[in-house]
Amino acid sequence: MQKSDHMAYLEGMQDIGSEIMDEVLAARAEFDYAKFSKFDVLKAIEKDELSVRDFGALLSPAAAEFIEDMAQIAQAKTRAKFGNNINIFTPLYISNHCDNHCVYCGFSLHNNIKRAKLDESQLRVELENIKKTNLEEILILTGESQRSSVEYIGKSCKIAREYFKVIGVEIYPLNVDEYAYLHECGVDYVNVYQETYNLEKYKKIHLQGTKRVFPYRFNAQERALMGGMRGVCFAALLGLDDFRKDAFATGLHAHLISQKYPHAEIGLSCPRLRPIINNSRINPRDVHEKELLQVIMAYRLFMPFASITVSTRERAGFRDNAIKIAATKLSAGVSVGIGGHSEKTGDDQFEIDDIRSVDEVCKSVKDSGFYPLMSEYIYV
Repeated sequence: MQKSDHMAYLEGMQDIGSEIMDEVLAARAEFDYAKFSKFDVLKAIEKDELSVRDFGALLSPAAAEFIEDMAQIAQAKTRAKFGNNINIFTPLYISNHCDNHCVYCGFSLHNNIKRAKLDESQLRVELENIKKTNLEEILILTGESQRSSVEYIGKSCKIAREYFKVIGVEIYPLNVDEYAYLHECGVDYVNVYQETYNLEKYKKIHLQGTKRVFPYRFNAQERALMGGMRGVCFAALLGLDDFRKDAFATGLHAHLISQKYPHAEIGLSCPRLRPIINNSRINPRDVHEKELLQVIMAYRLFMPFASITVSTRERAGFRDNAIKIAATKLSAGVSVGIGGHSEKTGDDQFEIDDIRSVDEVCKSVKDSGFYPLMSEYIYV
């Protein structure tokens, strides 16, 4: 079977003509982290506002010598912007049907897993059980399949709004009018992760489906903001390719969007590869906890205003330490399968590491001297 051009839009995909992708890809190609010296790093950490070059220096191997200095500055910037608040949320997977063949994902089209999709009664049971944990924010996720139509997702979000103050979605990329529809249904923010910004690697690991179209996915956050969303979140799946280059591209992508849309709330996430069903060998290449922490701190110093999430892919101890330095958002009471908050009907997307309940995560946050914040928004 001949594979489609991963740079060509398919019928029905909206091209907004954004200039940001070309700028990010050109900068990633030129980014040679081996050329940075410790003097470049020192110059960067002494600045109040970092340039793109400074950000690159903080992601370089030369910055490893200055991890403690970076931690102190990141901590100060985080507390100045966010105080002692740590936002707590949980994901809710409503479908694991997927039309894409992505080699690293448990939901991949050709992976032999139990597929499921919540109906309204099942969804309400899930929402009611989550609500009992006192959470006020949920992230609704689906596999990337038209079996989970925009209308189905919108209806699910409307129902979720009956229970929660803040609704995010992590679904397949949409056109501007479709994001506007979901916003009307109560969605506040959109997560879209590029996985890797290496065009050749992206082509090799996305073998089938609409996710194969790199530029449509890249411009999803911008289309979401054009559709009225309050916030957008960015990430690369660290370990798929050179993590320093992908982290650099992720940060620059978020930075350029924040400049073009200064009203937008910007989020960054730092997921690493995790084992999946039928492939337990998938693990992050060269991205150990020290390197992951370096990425998180570089994000904070470059974008002091951005929310930074560390997911349950990471162990509890790492997440507890990350909030003391730079992270501001944690998931809790997590299930990555369908029906995981009541009666599980569909298999997981990947293995998680931190299996603590909402109460356990909140207690740990409090024990560390922080406040677990369920929601900071007041609607009138």
